[in-house]
Amino acid sequence: MGFHTKPNIFVSNVHLKVANLEQSLEFYKNVIGFQVLSKTANKADLTTDGKRALLTIEQIENATPKSPRTTGLYHYALLLPTRKDLGKVIQHFIDTRYPVQGASDHLVSEALYLADPDGNGIEIYSDRPKEVWQWQGEEVLMDTRPMDVEGVLKEAGGEKWTGLPAETVMGHIHLHVADTKETVNFYCEGLGFEVVCRYGGQAFFISTGKYHHHIGLNTWAGVGAPPAAEDSVGLRTFTLVLPDEESRGKTVEQLKAIGATVKEADGVITTKDPSKNRIVLQV
Repeated sequence: MGFHTKPNIFVSNVHLKVANLEQSLEFYKNVIGFQVLSKTANKADLTTDGKRALLTIEQIENATPKSPRTTGLYHYALLLPTRKDLGKVIQHFIDTRYPVQGASDHLVSEALYLADPDGNGIEIYSDRPKEVWQWQGEEVLMDTRPMDVEGVLKEAGGEKWTGLPAETVMGHIHLHVADTKETVNFYCEGLGFEVVCRYGGQAFFISTGKYHHHIGLNTWAGVGAPPAAEDSVGLRTFTLVLPDEESRGKTVEQLKAIGATVKEADGVITTKDPSKNRIVLQV
């Protein structure tokens, strides 16, 4: 879990717009295994340890379905502490007969894929030890292969699923973007990430501290795809944690130097990437 602490820059929270708060809460509590940290009439913060809000869901007025050809969320990814925990999640889905969209071996990690009631993509994964990751120069070797589901299930040893472990973190976020060149420049020159893996010219994976990725960027929704409508379900914001105030100040200057917009209101600093994905910069 050291890739999600200082001095790295990492995603700590994802804020989603949903059509029906109570329906989403039922899903996130009973299917995914979150606990409610706080709740209002139209918004809830979800946690695994009773302290940190990893996910925020907000019901919006007159919500419209998510368009498949727009920028925004591809998926957010919950990183479990161990492979054993992933096995317990798989057994939970088997027991409840909840459908998943995929189960993959990415060499650096093993991952399950599914969606919430609004179609927001979710990955639940565990990392392989960093010592077995293979690097070719500055890039880590990643792939998409079938998961050894039986092997992962065996790790669980028949133990009962009781929800997400307290040590679960927001492992990464993967975004649909309109243009990879401009977007990679924004995240690398502006925010300080490094490219650590490329899938042709359509997908880039970036990180700090040589993680396999804190953020994924792809043009699979189409080059030049427009941002989703404001009343569409999907991503509202995601939060990046920077090491300290000095780092945040430097980052703000870097963003301004490349022409990015930075706003501050009530002590909250935000920016938008070239595809209009909104980012909160936190210390």
